[in-house]
Amino acid sequence: MPFPNIFTKPVTEEIIQRISKLTPDSQPLWGKMSAEQMFAHCNVSYEMIYEDIHPKPNAFMKFILKTMIKNKVTGETPFPHSSRTAPQFIITGTKDFEKEKHKQNASGLNKKHCH
Repeated sequence: MPFPNIFTKPVTEEIIQRISKLTPDSQPLWGKMSAEQMFAHCNVSYEMIYEDIHPKPNAFMKFILKTMIKNKVTGETPFPHSSRTAPQFIITGTKDFEKEKHKQNASGLNKKHCH
């Protein structure tokens, strides 16, 4: 079953609505992270592109990411439970829920990339 296209307005609005319902006490349905940790985890991609927080991959790592990882991350197959993640995406400790939630909303879902 294909995933919905997040670049269409109805799907984007549904995702934004689901995000807006999350609270610091929201329990995970999948995985072990708290809501604020998951926001921080999702924000890493945005931070890698637009902020100078995480180290940029070297040429070899870019090749590996493009040839082996990209299709797994953007493909139709859901991630298996307890699958490994890159070190930059591992979030530990306490995060500021509102700050991470705001950053998630500002990172692209509310931008006008939808048709």
